[in-house]
Amino acid sequence: MSKLLRRQALSIFKAALAAADPAGAVTRRLASRDYSAYRNIYVVGAGKAGASMARAAERVLGRRITAGLVNVKYGHVAKLRRIELNECGHPVPDSRGVAGADRIARIAQSAGRDDLVICLISGGASALLPLPAEPVSLEEKQAVTRLLLACGANIHEINAIRKHISRVKGGQLARLAYPATVEALLLSDVIGDDLDVIGSGPTAPDASTFASAAAILDRYEIRERVPQAVRERIAAGVAGAIPETPKPGDAIFRRVRNTIVGSNRLALDAARDRARALGFRTLVLSSTIEGETREIARMHAAIAREIAASGQPVKPPACIVTGGETTVTIRGNGLGGRNQEFALAAAIDMAGLRDAVVLSAGTDGTDGPTDAAGAIADGQTLERNGDAARFLADNDSYHYFESLGDLVMTGPTHTNVADVRILLVGERK
Repeated sequence: MSKLLRRQALSIFKAALAAADPAGAVTRRLASRDYSAYRNIYVVGAGKAGASMARAAERVLGRRITAGLVNVKYGHVAKLRRIELNECGHPVPDSRGVAGADRIARIAQSAGRDDLVICLISGGASALLPLPAEPVSLEEKQAVTRLLLACGANIHEINAIRKHISRVKGGQLARLAYPATVEALLLSDVIGDDLDVIGSGPTAPDASTFASAAAILDRYEIRERVPQAVRERIAAGVAGAIPETPKPGDAIFRRVRNTIVGSNRLALDAARDRARALGFRTLVLSSTIEGETREIARMHAAIAREIAASGQPVKPPACIVTGGETTVTIRGNGLGGRNQEFALAAAIDMAGLRDAVVLSAGTDGTDGPTDAAGAIADGQTLERNGDAARFLADNDSYHYFESLGDLVMTGPTHTNVADVRILLVGERK
């Protein structure tokens, strides 16, 4: 039964991936509008799905595109004719990302009132569009990113800091493009699909402030650990010595359209439909799950045990689908990502449970600094390697699942709508 459930879990995940493909959504959006009145059309953007989104833009607009540049993660590329793809670092930004972001800023700034700037934003755009604001350097921005990832800050908090040490995030790319028209197409990988959080909102009004950025540093007790230049810039912003990011009501947004073309919820709905087609009683529990990965994993394991014992909240054969993005507090020196750590923590709490499988994977095909999208586990995983607790304590979920052949490997998917978690409990014979 476990082998069959594993195959079914993978099939359900593939259905979610198919629904997260942004190319069709971008094509439909651009094909539905008339852009003949614009003198020039520029295409810019950033994100792990940037290649497929840019390819769709080229298919629709072709020679109407004057110029274009999109920052993408290393290896996440495609063959294009008019839009250049710039490979750069993620999740920690690098110098290639800065160079690309500077060129994107200059393209946006060169656009005139009769021009159109199409901005393609997908998951990973925050790290892939790094343009530090003075006096912050790239190295100092990298240090802040590492600190925020390690302390367990969520994506909303991380982006609030990023916006206020950047020249393009938090609506500032739209400010550069003004008075040109901006058409932003967004593939959402964040909880709640907030426009100002997706990719740190380069074309959206920013609800966060220098004061809220300072509060985040204090909340995680890292104010004294961040570089001095970051502290100085945020302090200057709080004091009013540096202009705030553009806020709701700013005149620049009258010429900006932000449209979400894909989201985690759409991927979860596709997973639900596939699970039902396979005969599972299915419940999409939530697309907004966040929090410490290990605790969320324990919750899923408890649900699996409850289904097996009482048939609640769904009778077997049951499928529970959840989405969102959890966080990992790094304590060890191992290799892994939040999805692999989720599967390992769930495997420990599911130990001995028959006919139950859990899969957790990122829709972008990468999980943390690894080449795996995630991992799959069941109630018998610990019988195959009983050293799970040690691997978990060292945040070394990658090598644990690598030893079992249970990593979920997809390669670059050219999309990103956060994570998908699938819990299956089979019907006992």
